[in-house]
Amino acid sequence: MSDVAQDRRFVTALARGLDILRCFRAGDSMLGNQEIAARTGLPKPTISRLTHTLTRLGYLVHLERHNKYRLGTAVLSLGYTALACMDMREVARPLMQDLADYSDVAVALGSFDQTSMIYIEICRGKGALTIRLDVGSRIPVATTAMGRAYLAAIPDHRRAAILDEVRRRHPEDWPRVRAGVDQALDDYARHGFTLSVSEWQTDVHAAAAAVRLPDGDTVLGLNCGGAAFLLPRDRLQDDLGPRLVHLARKIETALGRR
Repeated sequence: MSDVAQDRRFVTALARGLDILRCFRAGDSMLGNQEIAARTGLPKPTISRLTHTLTRLGYLVHLERHNKYRLGTAVLSLGYTALACMDMREVARPLMQDLADYSDVAVALGSFDQTSMIYIEICRGKGALTIRLDVGSRIPVATTAMGRAYLAAIPDHRRAAILDEVRRRHPEDWPRVRAGVDQALDDYARHGFTLSVSEWQTDVHAAAAAVRLPDGDTVLGLNCGGAAFLLPRDRLQDDLGPRLVHLARKIETALGRR
């Protein structure tokens, strides 16, 4: 975030290495140094040194034929270990599936990372038309219902720092994004859930609520989203939004008993 320059304990080289790993998105089989440089904004010589180091450590694999990299098993090990430690997935999954079956669209749980939300669990309805996202997929924090629910549930200073970073990365879209976030904050205060109606993708509508873990500090986003024609605004506002709020409270209560 914008305050790291004043943080003497912040290790820039480590942060840059992690930024490289974050470059890999669902569907990316491999990336070259030039693509990584474009996504991170770091100089290509810096990228070359970091990708070499990450390869030596097993976090990347160099594909010589293509002169590109893919994620190594060390990253997968960390990811699966983290997911295995998340008790909330076991608690939330059956409750989420009930709502997915009722709504016939996707219900997902996500955690925050930089300016994105990362899916950590997803349940799908039986309908043929569902969002093509899976565990590990990233979605923007400021234009999606899940991200907005997260923003609405965290303290003001944390929200301000995240939005400063969004504004820095997307200055041309900032007025529209800020207006959408402001509306979402108002919706959350009034109803306990947020909406994104054709604001992330024109053919996707969603509602979301926030789940607060028993530690009192960790917040997750819980959404219900799908094709716009399946989820008109009135269905989100009058039916699925309130159901998400109820589901979030059920998950919190179940986690508190463990």
